[in-house]
This record gives sequence, structure tokens and C-alpha cells, in this order.
Amino acid sequence: MKDKVVIITGGSSGIGYALAGEFGRLGAKIVIAARDQKKLEHARNDLQHKGFEVTSIPCDVSKESDCHNLIESTIKQFGKIDILVNNAGISMRAAFINTDLEVLHKLMNINFWGTVYCSKYALPYLIQSKGSLVGIISVAGYIGLPGRTGYSASKFAVRGFLDTLRSENSNTGLHVLVAAPGFTASNIRNTALTSNGQPQGATPRNESEMMSAETAATKIVRAVIKRKNSLVLTFIEGKFTVFLNKFFPSLVSKLAYNQMKKEPDSPLA
Repeated sequence: MKDKVVIITGGSSGIGYALAGEFGRLGAKIVIAARDQKKLEHARNDLQHKGFEVTSIPCDVSKESDCHNLIESTIKQFGKIDILVNNAGISMRAAFINTDLEVLHKLMNINFWGTVYCSKYALPYLIQSKGSLVGIISVAGYIGLPGRTGYSASKFAVRGFLDTLRSENSNTGLHVLVAAPGFTASNIRNTALTSNGQPQGATPRNESEMMSAETAATKIVRAVIKRKNSLVLTFIEGKFTVFLNKFFPSLVSKLAYNQMKKEPDSPLA
């Protein structure tokens, strides 16, 4: 990773921030991007204080022009891109029957189209460097999670998009990794949208029992170095669930419903 140029969207907090720290620890040059400029600057200053070479570029990934600017600004500063990590994302928590369609539009715009926009403009440079294109999805990108229709749909879409790009670039030297961290302690559940599009403001789960963002980041960076195609983290809620779903999808669907129904103030009947 020494002197590799790494772009991380959603880099001001959670897994994105942890990834910046892990890549920085290995000597990479980091570009973090996020919508909230104040949080982004705070994250950049904190990472720089730790001795890492970090640049921040404000970017709302749902806007194509912002994504184009992110890539071109990185090229202007560093002259290359070795790794793009599409990490920016938002979740939701509401039964579809009660959900405003604008909520699903917003999730697709950020989670799916944000990945598409950034990948589109970075792709020529990544092919040139024989670098890595990374998408951070979720177990929800393998299994439909009740109460998370827009989230699951967007993550399934990202997985399909990146799997296809991997196939298209079989002969170019491009590496494509789809990483599914599973349930990880981060702020994504706090900012998850309710049925009317408002952030729920609190997590319905015990974050202390989840994998830390730092642990997830370490494993994701290792997968990048090994140029793996896919990575599913955590055993029971990750690897085992995805494996079980291949053979017993009806059972997994029922188990997922029962699990989500147990959450405090669950939107499920």
C-alpha cells in the first residue's frame, strides 16, 4: 500500500473513517469524501494528526457532478488512482407498505448511483494502474431484510453492478472486490430513514455486540491486498446466513423476519 492513492467515499465516520486509518497506517495516500463538510474536515484533521497523508474533498455521491469532481481533483493532485472504495451509504427502517417512494429513490441515489457515478469516472484510471474497485455492501445485498426494502434493493444492485464490471474487465487487470461487513458498529442505523424520510436518530440494536468498524476495515484492506473477489464478514449473521440462504431460502426469510420483528419499535407487524 506504500504510496498507493486511495479514494474512500463516506470517509468521515464509521467503516470509511476506519478504512482511511488502516490504509494510512500502511503508507497509502488517502482521499476521503463525504457530504458533511464540517465532519469531513474534522476527520481529515484527526487522521493527519495521527501522521497519515490525507486529503478531503466534499462530495455528495448522489450528484454525478460531485463524483466527477472527486475523481478529477484526485487526479489533479496525485496523477493516479490505485483504489476506489465506494463506501458512502444510507439505510432505512420501515415496512414498504407505509414507506414514501422518495425514501427508496434516496437510497438508490446514494447507495447505487453513487457507486455507479464514482466508478464510471475512476474506471479508466483504475484500469491504467491495474488497481482495485471496491464496493461496501451488506448481508442485505445477499438476503432481503424485512423493513429494509430500499437498502436491500440498493445493495443487491451494487453487487450485481460490480460483479458484472469484474467480468467485463477480466482481461484488463482490474481487481473488483465486493465486501459485505455484516452488522458493524457504525452510525448507519442512527441515520437510517423512517417511512417519511426522516432519520430515526437512534439504533434499535446493541452496537457493543457488533464487529467494530476498525476490525471490519482491517479485514477489508487485507482482502484488497489479496485481491479477493468477495468478502462476507461475521459468522452467524454473515457467512453462515449467506450459505444457508443458498439451500434454504424460505427458512432464512422466516428467520430474518423473526429477527427484525424483535427489534424495539419494529415496523413489522
